[in-house]
Amino acid sequence: MVRVISRPAILKFSEIHPHALVPLLNWYRITRRANWSSLAELRNDFGHADVVGRRTVFNIHGNDYRLIARVNYETKRLFILHILTHAEYTKGDWRR
Repeated sequence: MVRVISRPAILKFSEIHPHALVPLLNWYRITRRANWSSLAELRNDFGHADVVGRRTVFNIHGNDYRLIARVNYETKRLFILHILTHAEYTKGDWRR
């Protein structure tokens, strides 16, 4: 199982964007049950996930939101780096 660090980031983002809560919790549930060893396996669950540098970008709720994470397949840990609206993601400030 993948350890997601950190669930509070989801709750904090959802305070500002309440419509994001259910889709993010669905993402969290799927991710916690996963046993990915590679990007190919991750894409079995999240077909639209993309790698940007060392980060993995997940489309949440039909591209309304983007969750940016660092996935360590060896240790089965996923670190949430950013959760953004599509507009915030497009600005690109998260790439710095």
